[in-house]
Amino acid sequence: MTDLLVPLIGPDIRLRAGGKVNMKSAGFGAPVEWHQDWAFYPHTNDDLLAVGIPLDDMDSNNGPLLVLPGTHKGPVYDHHSQGAFCGAIDPTTVDIDFSKVVALTGKAGSMTIHHARLIHGSELNRSDRQRRLLLYEYTAADAWPMAGVEPLSDFDEFNKRVVRGSPTIEPRVEPVPIRMPFPKAPYQGSIYENQRSLSHNYFDHSPEAKRAEAT
Repeated sequence: MTDLLVPLIGPDIRLRAGGKVNMKSAGFGAPVEWHQDWAFYPHTNDDLLAVGIPLDDMDSNNGPLLVLPGTHKGPVYDHHSQGAFCGAIDPTTVDIDFSKVVALTGKAGSMTIHHARLIHGSELNRSDRQRRLLLYEYTAADAWPMAGVEPLSDFDEFNKRVVRGSPTIEPRVEPVPIRMPFPKAPYQGSIYENQRSLSHNYFDHSPEAKRAEAT
C-alpha cells in the first residue's frame, strides 16, 4: 500500500495511528458532517493522507464517502461551535459550493486516498446493507503533530510507527494554515460524538436526509 503513497508524500512514511473502521448500519447509519481531518491533528507540514478501504460495496445509497475536489488547496475552516472544538464545519458560516460533491463509490477491497485538508463527509445509509470503511492515516515522517507526540511519554512508539523509510528528529516546517482543536470538544470519543455540539448540521437539514427520516 505504501508504494502508492511515496509519489504523494515521499519515501519516509509514518502511520499516524492504528486503523479504524467507520461503520454505518443498514437503514440509518448516521451522517458524518463536513470536515477536514487536518482540523483534528494539524502538523508542521501537510503531507498527510487518509487511505480508505471499503469492506462492503459502497454505492450512492449506503452512505459512501463524499468529497469536495480541490478543497485541500483552500483554507482550513473553523471546526468550532459554541466556543469549543466540534470536529465539523458549520455550513451556514462558510462560502463553499457543496454542489460540486463527488461520491467515492466502489467495490469491497478497492481503495481511496484523500488529503487531510480535503473537505469530506457522508450521508445517511438509506440502504438495507451495512457500510464499513477501514481507514488508515499516514504522514510524511518529518511531519510532526503540533499538539505534541502522542502519547507524550512514548517517543519510541512514535518512531515505531514509521512503516517505510526512516524516522527523523528534524521536523519539516512549512507555512500551512493551522487552527488548533482547542478547547476540546465537549463530547469526546468518536467523530459522531465530537459533532454533536455543531450548531447547524448540513446533512440532517438536506431534503435527502429529511426524506430518509420520514420513511
